[in-house]
Amino acid sequence: MCNRPAHEDKGFPIVAKVIQQEGECIAGHEVGDEIRFDGMKIQGDVCIHALYSFLPKVFAMRYGAEFPWLENGDVATHACPDAWNPVVFEIRRVKEG
Repeated sequence: MCNRPAHEDKGFPIVAKVIQQEGECIAGHEVGDEIRFDGMKIQGDVCIHALYSFLPKVFAMRYGAEFPWLENGDVATHACPDAWNPVVFEIRRVKEG
């Protein structure tokens, strides 16, 4: 057991919301589904393939990354890798307070 104090995570909460879905998503994602990331856990159901593809963006936004091509720096979109049955997620950084 380690005697170090617990790590204080200072990242922003992130919400990934399905904003578009076409065809038949094998994982059953539907418009309106939300997945929440707080640094310790993921709340909500998410296809492992979609998660793997958008997790770098979630991680970057969680710790303050800014993408110059975004109109709103707190909101990005990401399409899952299934080109025949695309699911589009809105990745939103939640600035509380």
